Amino acid sequence: MSHQTVPIRFRRASTFSLGWNNLLLRAAVLMDPIALVLSLWGVSYYTQGRLTPEYLILSLLVFSMTLPGVVRIQMPIWKLASSILFSWLIILSLLISFGYVSSYINMFDREAITIWLWFAPASQFAVHMMLRSVAPSIANSQGEPKRAVIVGVNEQGLSLAYEIEHTPYSPTQLSGFFDDRVLERVGCLTDYDLLGSIEQLPSYVRLYNIDAIYVSLPMATQPRIMKLLDALNDTTASIYFVPDMFINNLMQGRIDTVGKVPVVAVCESPFTGVNGMIKRGSDIILSILILLLISPIMIIIALCIMFTSPGAIIFQQRRYGLNGEEILVSKFRSMTVCEDGDNIQQAQKNDSRITPVGAFLRKTSLDELPQFFNVLQGRMSIVGPRPHAVAHNELYRTMIKGYMVRHKVKPGITGWAQINGWRGETDTLDKMKNRIDYDLAYLQNWSLALDLYIIFKTITVVIKDKHAY
Repeated sequence: MSHQTVPIRFRRASTFSLGWNNLLLRAAVLMDPIALVLSLWGVSYYTQGRLTPEYLILSLLVFSMTLPGVVRIQMPIWKLASSILFSWLIILSLLISFGYVSSYINMFDREAITIWLWFAPASQFAVHMMLRSVAPSIANSQGEPKRAVIVGVNEQGLSLAYEIEHTPYSPTQLSGFFDDRVLERVGCLTDYDLLGSIEQLPSYVRLYNIDAIYVSLPMATQPRIMKLLDALNDTTASIYFVPDMFINNLMQGRIDTVGKVPVVAVCESPFTGVNGMIKRGSDIILSILILLLISPIMIIIALCIMFTSPGAIIFQQRRYGLNGEEILVSKFRSMTVCEDGDNIQQAQKNDSRITPVGAFLRKTSLDELPQFFNVLQGRMSIVGPRPHAVAHNELYRTMIKGYMVRHKVKPGITGWAQINGWRGETDTLDKMKNRIDYDLAYLQNWSLALDLYIIFKTITVVIKDKHAY
């Protein structure tokens, strides 16, 4: 059965690419706009006693003119100062010209203009120096560097390797190259290791937990690339194309850069950069609000379980989480058994293992409520692909193409598949394939609006659903 195209109502907004995909350099491009705006607000408070409308409007204009700012984190001090001064003179010339033509400059006090003339570039220099002082801490906060490999020893692959190695505070550590040609044919790789043939890549990725794969093969070798992508379906590594000059205007995926080398995301989590902060922030806020509302219900459920059947109130089962790592997921116990082995039977209709209270909990999905604590712990998200038992994952990852891609994000309490009728038992391979199709469609089309829609839709689906046992 081929995977179907899953319709979805919300499209993910295009993300703002800042070149180097790491927190430090995203902060670097905000330094100039923030410094100029805050310095202008400071001048307004100093000369006017408050932030007046004309200063607020000017700050919005300055912010739009200077975003994104210039990344100056690796410049020598003298070059940093001259670069700031040169760019400030250009911005100042444009603002003064616009002010005189529109007479807008007459709304500002001459003393305020004189103060800001000197205070603005000094503020820019100060925030850039401040960023340099905290840069190591910011870089370390992102955890260990991502391990990466490059497929294809050619001009763009070597350029990419150079950029990875020479990018300051790079979030990526290059392990080496893969190529089918022997070392003598690919030329001298004195600075990088040739790790093996392309056929050996999938096993190497799994063995050494490689995080990113950059495919630098010519687009003319499409069958070869498709074969490689199929072989990598059973991994959680992010995959990027390093385009050659013939396909730069044909790309449909999200384009990013490593240094000055363009790459195209083929298999990447939607929750990177700002999207990741939005997703995590919404999870925390909504989980706290929901837990405050449902805490009386959870206490009643706990008492019902305790007094109607022997055993633990909370049942924890191993699941695959982000990047295929095992996590413990909490549920109210709904069965007389707590299975977590290599052979787990899914709950079925009229299952004798389900307790009377458990039947009601599973029907209404109230057994899932403790998972909001898992969300606060960072193990799960409110919305995402539902986590399957580890035993089921090991079975289906070999049977369904692209199955492991759903683990590019945290598992969810509810998801796009669940509100579209794929909740409950998946007793056939086709049913599981359909669930995976919807999970992948969610990853391709994520937005905060889609998450909110799924949360509210879940309430109506749970009430009407006949598929949960």
